[in-house]
Amino acid sequence: MPYRMTPDNTLTKPAATGIALPSPRLRRLLRGAAAPLLLLVAAMLLRAFAFVPAVIDTDEGLYMVQAREWLAGSWPLVGVWDMHPVGAPALFSLVMWLFGEGIWVSRMLGLIGTWLTAWALFAIVRFATAPPALGLAAGLLYLAHTTLLGGLATNTEILFAPLVAWSMALGLRAARRAMEHDEAPPFSKIVAMGLMIGCALAIKPVAVFEGCLAWLLLVGPALWRGLMPWRRVIGYAMAYAVLCATPTLLLGAAYLMRGELDAFITGTFIAPLRYAGGRVGLVDASRFTLIVVMILLWAFALVPPALIRPRVKRGPVALLRWVAVAWFIAATGAVIMPGMFYQHYFLIWLPPLSLLAALGARRLARVARPGLVVTAFTVLVGGVGLDAWRSSTVPMLYSAIGLGGPDPVREVAAAIRREIEPGDRIWVVNYHPALYVLSGAGLATRYAFPGQLVGPYWRVTGIDPNEEVERILASNPQVIVVDRGWWPRVRPRIAAMIEEVLAERYDLESVVYEDRGPVEIWRLR
Repeated sequence: MPYRMTPDNTLTKPAATGIALPSPRLRRLLRGAAAPLLLLVAAMLLRAFAFVPAVIDTDEGLYMVQAREWLAGSWPLVGVWDMHPVGAPALFSLVMWLFGEGIWVSRMLGLIGTWLTAWALFAIVRFATAPPALGLAAGLLYLAHTTLLGGLATNTEILFAPLVAWSMALGLRAARRAMEHDEAPPFSKIVAMGLMIGCALAIKPVAVFEGCLAWLLLVGPALWRGLMPWRRVIGYAMAYAVLCATPTLLLGAAYLMRGELDAFITGTFIAPLRYAGGRVGLVDASRFTLIVVMILLWAFALVPPALIRPRVKRGPVALLRWVAVAWFIAATGAVIMPGMFYQHYFLIWLPPLSLLAALGARRLARVARPGLVVTAFTVLVGGVGLDAWRSSTVPMLYSAIGLGGPDPVREVAAAIRREIEPGDRIWVVNYHPALYVLSGAGLATRYAFPGQLVGPYWRVTGIDPNEEVERILASNPQVIVVDRGWWPRVRPRIAAMIEEVLAERYDLESVVYEDRGPVEIWRLR
């Protein structure tokens, strides 16, 4: 404890206060943990409504079914088919193995993913040596906007975002050290980034664009400043490519050992190419993109102040600005790649858009009087984030699904459970695949996603869907679930086959009403 000087110029030891101050190391740890903890609390509050409805997005239910079957010994693409790599069901399998099959488990996975991405945005700002408030603003804006565009569901875009964002953080840190300290990136960063991007690619291949940008951030500035010879750059590129491919290669080897390599290749590579071959036209793509821009209007409104005639053209803020612009361009490539422009694809925009919006809010706030800059910045960021959260929450409160009102999906699951024994095979013709998990039912077909069997995307499977439907109906599933609201989207020949069998062998046991129409539960006589 330090001594102090008395009025007679003698040193005395102050009386003990009884309060032990934390050590400098502990204080550093507490300061370092403050921002991640704040972002975690924000994620829990902003995404609280994600834990209410049984279904937010149909894709999420398919990953749940794949994970359940995987834990029972039937691997994805073999036991339950899909046109995505198996990275998403792998993560679902992990959390379901740890915590069970509840809906809250998959939503918790989404919460963790968004929190890690928000934390990565904070780290990007700090690695650029920009003010921490800017990083918190970017993280909070990201969390708030993931409540839109179907982001409350745990989709692939939510799952690979933290892997991409932390790779960007490492790449930016290496770029800054190359520019400021003439330090070439160590090989360990290539290993870390390569494996993270590799895991992202094992979730969804569209991460390739952002993976390339992360590598350029890592190596480009060092190469430009002559800190790395070309031979070393080429070696880094080859090592990075191998590391990015490693997770997929390991999964492929596992399928090969099981004798299921054909299913792996078809689901991981061939089916996505078939899917992309049916891309929408330019007019529809422009319309869908404009809709998303309007949904994210206030975030985009903050971008021009960050880009138009910036007063600071060098330094941390300038570095962040150009990294965010390049990242947004790469993210746009990832959005366009599948060619379908569903709203949840645009979640890939959110990390760089949140950085740009935070920079724009900072620029606008600096117009205020010196004593009001912090207040103006807080109001801008808080207002835009709160408006995004409000936009997603009002429809949920209005529908009241799970909030005092009925949840049709849970009601259908309960009706199925009344008609079957656990494990009995059922067929959900054109409703949510999550029903298989919620009802504890077995699968009558490995093509559990309706659109890939009876709907518009049947070509991606490479099979004759009519033959598969005939096989399903001949196996006499204990229950068949039909969503009449979406019945017009079922292919006419298949619809006629189902109607004939329902009339001959099934009784209509119960009906649950959705906004778009009735959902029928038919039981085998």
